[in-house]
Amino acid sequence: MKQSIATKNAPAAIGPYSQAVKTGNIVFLSGQLGINPETGTFVPGFVVEQTEQIFTNIKAVLTEANLTLNNVVKTTVFLSDMADFAAMNEVYAKHFKEPYPARSAVAVKTLPKNALVEIEVIAIDNPE
Repeated sequence: MKQSIATKNAPAAIGPYSQAVKTGNIVFLSGQLGINPETGTFVPGFVVEQTEQIFTNIKAVLTEANLTLNNVVKTTVFLSDMADFAAMNEVYAKHFKEPYPARSAVAVKTLPKNALVEIEVIAIDNPE
């Protein structure tokens, strides 16, 4: 059985998808952008600022699922320009501790709303 997870503390879904879905002890978060949920617009700045906001949004959705970043086992990072990888990675490294989640990072032609970065995560309730 799957359960939709939603919070007002992260940007609302703007299409036919959920902010997150829980099935069993696995929570799949949809990709998050650097959008401030209060304004509905990107935070001022570039990839560093967008990445920080993304982690704020991810934490909000995880909190709604009674989880934290410590529960994250896999991330996928989408960049509009691989030249932004180092800047994104510097912010990313501040938010996780060892053992780090598995990660994929890819450059894509265009992200929704012309975002610079998007991150999706998979978390496990009680990972061991």
